[in-house]
Amino acid sequence: MENEKYNTHSSRNAIEVYEKDGKWYKVYDEERKTYNVLFEALNQSRVESAGLCVPKLLETCVIDGHWAIVQEYIEGKTMKQLMEEEPDKEDEYLQWFVDLQVQMHKLRIPKMSKHRDKMNGKIAHTELSATLRYDLHNRVEAMPRHNCVLHGDYKPNNVIVDKNGKAYIIDWYHATQGNAEADAARTYMMFLVNNDKRKARKYIDMFAKTSNCSIKEILDWLPILAASQSVKGIKKQSAFLNSLIFMSEEELEALYEEQ
Repeated sequence: MENEKYNTHSSRNAIEVYEKDGKWYKVYDEERKTYNVLFEALNQSRVESAGLCVPKLLETCVIDGHWAIVQEYIEGKTMKQLMEEEPDKEDEYLQWFVDLQVQMHKLRIPKMSKHRDKMNGKIAHTELSATLRYDLHNRVEAMPRHNCVLHGDYKPNNVIVDKNGKAYIIDWYHATQGNAEADAARTYMMFLVNNDKRKARKYIDMFAKTSNCSIKEILDWLPILAASQSVKGIKKQSAFLNSLIFMSEEELEALYEEQ
């Protein structure tokens, strides 16, 4: 679209995404139910109220029969664009990206949905065998129970840097509360899914060092997250995700070491 100033994953399920009069409109298709749109708006309003730097939510409304979210328009570039335009500064931008995520994980919003419940629900809807689903449910329940704010789809496309160098985190549909290592594992996994192994390795090492957690604690989440992601049925991801689901601890460690 002509009006679209930056291309982000926030346009998923949207039939129109545009800027007008300093406002950013996301108009959703009929597949995005009322509950889903209001849930995303609620998540964004909660993190905004908690002090995180996000575009200001202005309203939810119906435009030509379609639900829409209207928010403050942020003139700027995604972190992904900045890394691509200034490759010599990639490490600097990636560290900034990690720092923002760690800062987010320090927030506590008790009313947010629990990540553990979301994972169990997703696993229950997979086509995996009953035995494997049982094993994955047990893995989820065995994980440490934390209450950090998790983005759930944190990637360079979902961070906008304005002309003054201020970073905004966008697209809050998947936000929950839970284990920070799970959020990091999700980001790491998506770098791998996009075949960006070099950046994946840099990211996971930076996150582990900055957050003072272990690589193993992040890797342990990969089979769970892969199973959850497999529900979406994205063909180009399915083979890799299926391989992650069945990996042992040793194989996950080997995956990390080979990058």
